Amino acid sequence: MQGFLPVRSMLKDERGVTAIVVALALLLLIGFAALAIDVGHLCVARAELQNAADAGALAGARFLYNDDATVNTGANGIAIAAATGNQSEGVPVEVTGGDVQRGHWCFATSTFTQNEEATELPDFWGMTPDQIDNDTNFINAVRVVTRRQGTPVASFFATVFGIQSFQVSAEAIAYLGFTGDLDSGDVDQPIAICEESILDANGALSCNIGRMLNSGSNPNHNTGGWTNYSQDPCTTASASEMRDLVCSGNPPSLDHGVGMGATGGVQTDTLQALLDCWKQASNDTDDDGIPDQPIDSDGDGTPDLPWDLKLPVIECPGNNVSNCPTYTGVVNLKVVWITDQGEDPDYSEAPTKMGNWSNTNEDGKVRWESFVSKNEGFSLNNADGQTAPYEPFSVYFLPVCEFRKPAGDSNGDFYGNMAQRPKLVK
Repeated sequence: MQGFLPVRSMLKDERGVTAIVVALALLLLIGFAALAIDVGHLCVARAELQNAADAGALAGARFLYNDDATVNTGANGIAIAAATGNQSEGVPVEVTGGDVQRGHWCFATSTFTQNEEATELPDFWGMTPDQIDNDTNFINAVRVVTRRQGTPVASFFATVFGIQSFQVSAEAIAYLGFTGDLDSGDVDQPIAICEESILDANGALSCNIGRMLNSGSNPNHNTGGWTNYSQDPCTTASASEMRDLVCSGNPPSLDHGVGMGATGGVQTDTLQALLDCWKQASNDTDDDGIPDQPIDSDGDGTPDLPWDLKLPVIECPGNNVSNCPTYTGVVNLKVVWITDQGEDPDYSEAPTKMGNWSNTNEDGKVRWESFVSKNEGFSLNNADGQTAPYEPFSVYFLPVCEFRKPAGDSNGDFYGNMAQRPKLVK
């Protein structure tokens, strides 16, 4: 029997080892469980901090500009109020003055540059999208950091390892850019402007003539077309449909980057409706949605003030308006003249007064040359660079980079029209 003693001893030793292994495994399992509970707890607390940071950044960016195109220095306070209006686990989030910053978001480098000193929007005229994207004086974003430092997130099981609490923070950056997606009524007339007619070779906003027929020696060189605003599905725009849309905004909302029903050509009935609308139109000088300044200021039946319009922009490869061109953004224009239907070889209907320009010469051709000239008038040119000719069935416009009432979402291409609603970029 003595030969069995070593075996029994060995079994006792194995049972002891097993107990130790089980104890260690249980300890590890408890540790992992504790870690999982604390990590989950931290994730919840941080998600609530992130929601607060998002709310603060979006609120600050929503009110980033004043009505006079200056930067709203009070946007920081709006962001703080919105962020601290949230809680994390029932505890108010912490945001200090230094945790909220105004600045510039650059898409090329995905970086935010704080700039509290710049107080005005830059002059967009002649600037390319790349120049705008890299201009740190273009204040277009608000950064918000929310924290749990004074009231850190308490730990549960991590206290076993001497960890009593966790300091947590979250960051959000909201960008206020250029108009993309639109609400109903955000644009003014069923005219879609060709991107190629308002941008120069470098992609900068430029001055150009806008005509429904053509713009240059090529008869297919369109600067714009008529649109019925249809998207998904995009349908061919009929003359009667577009005529009924004149003098009213877009009935449906518009989605950026989606095809939109459009057509080129004169569309005589539609142009006549636009001409009638032009003679009766008024500008909204205080951006309250109510037109208050007749553009026929002296009541003689002929407009003598530029007509402010907000119009959709479309892609026109080769300067041809296709059936369903892609809608890319919004541009603000000043319509300075619309020629009546029919030939006018004597220039008898050439303007005599428009804005600060006037010329009462009896020779209509002389008046027209003064009206379109760079030195005296509005510097109106064809897409080919030639001085704008006096043509029938034409709408003459100038793109502007002056601040107008913002509209839509911040996902549009750069045409100078600021958006109303910001978007989170971080």
